[in-house]
Amino acid sequence: MTEKKPLTYKDAGVDIDAGDALVEHIKPLARATHRPGVLGGIGGFGGLFEIDLARWPRPVLVSGTDGVGTKLKLAIDLNRYDTIGIDLVAMCANDVIVQGAEPLFFLDYYASGKLSVDTATAVIRGIAKGCQQAGAALLGGETAELPGMYSGKDFDLAGFCVGIVNRDQIIDGTGIRPGDIVLGLGSSGPHSNGYSLIRRVLEVSRKPLDADWEGGTLGAALLAPTRIYVRSLLALMSGCRVRGLAHITGGGLADNLVRVLPPNVDAVLYKSAWQRPALFDWLQTEGNIPEEDLLRTFNCGIGMTVVLRREDAEPARELLEQAGETVTLLGEVTAGTGQVDLRE
Repeated sequence: MTEKKPLTYKDAGVDIDAGDALVEHIKPLARATHRPGVLGGIGGFGGLFEIDLARWPRPVLVSGTDGVGTKLKLAIDLNRYDTIGIDLVAMCANDVIVQGAEPLFFLDYYASGKLSVDTATAVIRGIAKGCQQAGAALLGGETAELPGMYSGKDFDLAGFCVGIVNRDQIIDGTGIRPGDIVLGLGSSGPHSNGYSLIRRVLEVSRKPLDADWEGGTLGAALLAPTRIYVRSLLALMSGCRVRGLAHITGGGLADNLVRVLPPNVDAVLYKSAWQRPALFDWLQTEGNIPEEDLLRTFNCGIGMTVVLRREDAEPARELLEQAGETVTLLGEVTAGTGQVDLRE
């Protein structure tokens, strides 16, 4: 009778030692994101955070979760992993801040078929950098090896962000009134939306990712990390009464701004108000993308919208520009039925 060969977890494709090594690589990255309220560190079964009730006497927790979509596939194709973690934090933290909440902490989920400690460390280094930009602590996360689920270099990411706001300071759009104005904050590129279409355009155009583009390469332009607006908007909220905020992701300007409008107003925006970055024009031309589809797939250069009283427009612009934002007056709020009217 033939004796069966002993099987180990490593034989099945899961390397516990690699996971332990990754944790040791992560610990200093997480420590660099420390902020008041964090209890303990990476390595426990759960992350601990203490709420300062003197600062938030009526605390409401705001949570957000997201991934980076098929932009991740582009990063894998380019073998560049240093910025995709910033995207992950941005997609979650920008969703939390639009409700007036300051991000407190972030957790990530990293899944691969076979764990590469070097790749995972590079990704999580980007996550830590994004957390620093958002002012959030990297409180913990999970790394999973799933042989048979992912092949080759493929892996996936998900992120989870929790923020806090006093109940009477929640921004939900209910205070928006006719006569208010809408400001737009410039994006750093497509951010993390529309990459399935972008990758299809790349196939059709056959333009190489290492082709020259505005002082760099096309691949670098497409991998530009999503802008994190948290610190700029926190500064704005401390100086102006903000009535509405919308993070411009999939669906574009119209489909995202409409989510914060009361049912008795419209937002009238003008496409001529801002200069669409050349990258979006190139995508439209090479892919023969209809204008309506372009506007509903990409942010087209505007990553965040801010709704304020007209008299607050200039002070808000000054605060935002001092914080490093590119600010554009997009349009105004009128009486209506809760729609966004995007005009020429």
